[in-house]
Amino acid sequence: MVVLFRHMHGRIYSNNGPQAMKLYFDALKPGGILGIEQHRLPENRARPEKLTGYIKESELIKLAEDAGFKFAGKSEINANPKDTADWPNGVWTLPPTLQLGDKDKDKYLAIGESDRMTLRFVKP
Repeated sequence: MVVLFRHMHGRIYSNNGPQAMKLYFDALKPGGILGIEQHRLPENRARPEKLTGYIKESELIKLAEDAGFKFAGKSEINANPKDTADWPNGVWTLPPTLQLGDKDKDKYLAIGESDRMTLRFVKP
């Protein structure tokens, strides 16, 4: 099993997402599981020019399937509908980082952590 937590945005923005997925695929035996928890950008939004930590669920699923994985399901356990994914400093505006310090701190604490997808893939 390979489990990734809030990791793929850096790979995708640095254009080495396909290489990373291939490494995860090659590391697993047939039947192996890839689990991904990642900050979720709404599907109706264009990916921002700057790194915000958010990526589209469809983009991540395609990346994994292009590497050979089969999509095996998802969970909304880490969903947060209060997160609008449009913060001044991306996901780092929200807790636990609170990158803006005390500026609007109560507002961001009330929102909570980012909206996240939780995806499961299997190596055939």
